[in-house]
Amino acid sequence: MQDDLKWYVLKVISGQEKLVKKHFEAEITRQRLSNAVTQVLIPTEKVYEIRAGKKRIKERNFYPGYILICGDLSDGRVLHLIKEIPNALGFLGTKGWSLSKEPLPVREKEINKILGKVDEAAEAVISLEKSFMLGEIVKIIDGPFSGFLGSIQEIFAERKRINVIVKIFERNTPIELNYTQVEKTLTGG
Repeated sequence: MQDDLKWYVLKVISGQEKLVKKHFEAEITRQRLSNAVTQVLIPTEKVYEIRAGKKRIKERNFYPGYILICGDLSDGRVLHLIKEIPNALGFLGTKGWSLSKEPLPVREKEINKILGKVDEAAEAVISLEKSFMLGEIVKIIDGPFSGFLGSIQEIFAERKRINVIVKIFERNTPIELNYTQVEKTLTGG
């Protein structure tokens, strides 16, 4: 990262992050300011959830209502451009749209923590939005034991796996499964 390029946090209306990012990047390209702004980032993670027995992947923002911008905002052109973007509320560290005040950059230690969290989320397979509890009854929805019900005996959260006891031929059999291979049941068993 060059010395004059710093990370800033732009406040936006929550739920409008993607729209603001799209408008901002289009204006950066149109006004040929890509050397002043090198990166625009919405910190997100992919989340796995099961609804009505179907697996779904959705993106969830780490920081709703905020966008990270890496660039050199010293000449004021980018600040003026952002002021014209709909749903952008201003930079963290300044009050309102005061152009006389340059926004405060995020400390390197803090941005490394945020970017590390984003990288971690990108590398992680998929996290599950709902947590499991010991003794809970789950239905296996994937693999050779699909359709079987079992009781959770162990949870390995760091590996996103659980150990389930399933009754096969009148014997309790332990099976280790991914979070994605089971779903919570509405019935107690």
